[in-house]
Amino acid sequence: MNVKNKFASLPLAAKIAIPCLLLGLGIILGIKFFGNSSKVTYLTETVAKGTLMTSISASGTITSGDTTYITTGSTGTVRKVYVKNGDTVTKNQKLAEITLDDLGRETQTTAWNNYQEALVNVKTAKTQKETDVINILLKKDDLKNAETAKRDAHSGGWNPTTHNPYTDTELLIVDKQYEEAIAGYDAAISNSSISNANISLTQVKASAAYRSYQQVSSTVYAPASGILDNLALAPGVSIGNTQTSSITVSSGTDSTSNSVSVNSQKIGAIKNPEGQYQATVSLTEVDVTTVKSGQKVTLTLDAFPDSSFTGTVLAVNTSGSVSSGVTAYSATILLDKTTIDIYTNMAVSATIITFTKTDVLLVTSSAIQTSTDGSFIQVQKDGKITNVAIESGSSNDFQTEIVSGLSEGDVIVTSTSSTQTKSTTSKNSSGSTLFTGNSRSGGMPGAPGF
Repeated sequence: MNVKNKFASLPLAAKIAIPCLLLGLGIILGIKFFGNSSKVTYLTETVAKGTLMTSISASGTITSGDTTYITTGSTGTVRKVYVKNGDTVTKNQKLAEITLDDLGRETQTTAWNNYQEALVNVKTAKTQKETDVINILLKKDDLKNAETAKRDAHSGGWNPTTHNPYTDTELLIVDKQYEEAIAGYDAAISNSSISNANISLTQVKASAAYRSYQQVSSTVYAPASGILDNLALAPGVSIGNTQTSSITVSSGTDSTSNSVSVNSQKIGAIKNPEGQYQATVSLTEVDVTTVKSGQKVTLTLDAFPDSSFTGTVLAVNTSGSVSSGVTAYSATILLDKTTIDIYTNMAVSATIITFTKTDVLLVTSSAIQTSTDGSFIQVQKDGKITNVAIESGSSNDFQTEIVSGLSEGDVIVTSTSSTQTKSTTSKNSSGSTLFTGNSRSGGMPGAPGF
């Protein structure tokens, strides 16, 4: 008996129930397998004009500050102090007097003698310069006379000594005397230049000798102008030969100069309220090519985690240094004035702004998509998503300039996400940053619309 005959023999109630069951099962399976739809959520942003900046990061240390330390190599007992902490002092102002012990007096005498010797050398150099100036004038006259004699001899004139026309031998002598006159004048000019250099050198050495004398003299002087801070001197305080740093008291003018090595110690500091800090940071081979003097910098210091600082690139050392096969270049940054006390050798992190472009249309870089036809961005308008071809310009790690294709105020899609929802309960929602819609495929709608 076939299926058709079996169904025909069934009671009427069974004949009605079986089709209903099959229809219900079909509806359930249809809902299960075909009733779900994919809901796509769009994250959007509004296109706006702004400033595009690119930057590089670097690290280093504070290399100079607004503090000049007061040091002395004198030994003895403090006799009198003329200032107190917080006072404003000027460079070379007298700060204190010290009654020197035997070692202190011996060191001061040596330093003073060296300074006097340096002054003598300056005077000698200036005297030599005066002699060279006179010699230049004499050699200039000799050259003028030799030039006249040569011109007369070669123009058919007679020899003033023999009262006869010049012979060939006499012409050769005149020519040689002219050449010697030129050489003499050139030598005088050269000697004068050497004298100028000697004067400068002896003056520098004299200044160094005087600073050495000040370091060990019975009078303590201010090394700079500013506000006195942490001065550790008081009448009766003993200053010994404590090892802090070593200095050599010597004019260094020649090999016979007297010299003695003494220990120098810090006894205070002078802060310059107008001073500025400098930082030195290390750059890679790639970054150094983009860093230029005058670029703006933002900085952070580990010592002040809640503060940020600004500055400017002062100079870039393009010579570089190699360590373990890696080349690094240094940049000096001048920090803007700050009231925070920063100390040398503090660690610093810097962000150097290498490129700035103002008043340009900017979008989040992730909004840009590409196809075989070029770049495009999805634009939301009137509840619909369309693909718009664009031309991009400069960019950084986060934003891209839009040269053409979009206008200020356009709402664009920056990213999408999709979720499976029941068709009987799905609904659309829209807002300032989110837009949702349904799609059977669950993907992005269509190909670029251009």
